[in-house]
Amino acid sequence: MLALALRGSGASTLQVQVDPTMQGERPIALSYGSRLLLEGVGAWPESPPTAICEIHVSQQGGFGRTLIRAADCELPALGYVAPYSAIHAWLSAADAVRRGLDGKVIGWKPAADHIEVRIGLSAGGEARRRARMLVLADGGHAGLEASGRDYGQHAVVADVRTEQAHHNIAWERFTSDGPIALLPYEDRHALVWSIDAGAVRGLLEMPQTEFLHRLGAAFGSRLGAFLGAGPRAAFPLALRRRSADPSSRTVLVGNAAQTLHPVAGQGLNLGLRDAAELARLVGCTPNAELGSIAFLTRYSLQRKLDRAAGIHFTDVLVRLFSNSSATLGLARGAALALLDVLPPARKFLARRMIFGARGLP
Repeated sequence: MLALALRGSGASTLQVQVDPTMQGERPIALSYGSRLLLEGVGAWPESPPTAICEIHVSQQGGFGRTLIRAADCELPALGYVAPYSAIHAWLSAADAVRRGLDGKVIGWKPAADHIEVRIGLSAGGEARRRARMLVLADGGHAGLEASGRDYGQHAVVADVRTEQAHHNIAWERFTSDGPIALLPYEDRHALVWSIDAGAVRGLLEMPQTEFLHRLGAAFGSRLGAFLGAGPRAAFPLALRRRSADPSSRTVLVGNAAQTLHPVAGQGLNLGLRDAAELARLVGCTPNAELGSIAFLTRYSLQRKLDRAAGIHFTDVLVRLFSNSSATLGLARGAALALLDVLPPARKFLARRMIFGARGLP
């Protein structure tokens, strides 16, 4: 994304990445704002992926629900669902003249006017390159110190088939164990079931019939019966925040800077906005100033509000909605019911989930 956004800016880039197929086929939620960013760099497909036109939010065992509709925001869709491999393929197709190396960054040493980067090559051996600035978009695997919290949950993911069609509706169902998200995905749903870490092994190993019964009991009957499920997988859930010293000539974007709970589907979308803002700043900055303390400080300030809002919103949702407190249950229900009868409030929330903290494309 960053390399595409920098085309025509005069800046040259070298991409270092491992085999993208290692990320698998897990469906990802893209906001409509992310569609605009991808369209802007020529990386949106002619045949769009499955659209999300409505989001239904409710809580298990309590009153209150709210519906967020694309029409209320005067948009054709709130977002889309596509596998990671497809998103990478769109970006690769748009970047026909990509300059890159297959491998991973294993070390770097900043200097006064450049940074020297060590690259471990996938084919073996090592390469060294000099640049004005190093951009880490490695998902947080570079070993930088992180702050945050472990949620004590894992996300169980799978494709599931239901008795009723999805009709382009995404479902967010809060339970005492954690949220259950069902995203419209082609002719089925993509499930993201956040559950206590101690229960995850049982969900992965139980027979499919029992798994579908457990899912139906937790989610409810709004989609009818759960008829089948694809292979199940799980990953731990945590909040992680990382930053680089402005004197290091290094900038972090996406999951390298912030790893979020998937409850609101903000992770990749926040990362794309990171890349878009970085590209904008590079495009209006003299080459000699790239990677300087002043440049990296300016980028950090530009992204501070959006990042903080995304992190705080996601974290609060998890902690307030993933518990069995009767008092909080009543408060949650009242909040959902109130949001449902206040269209301006729904629109305000939706636009910030779609476009970021400022609510503007």
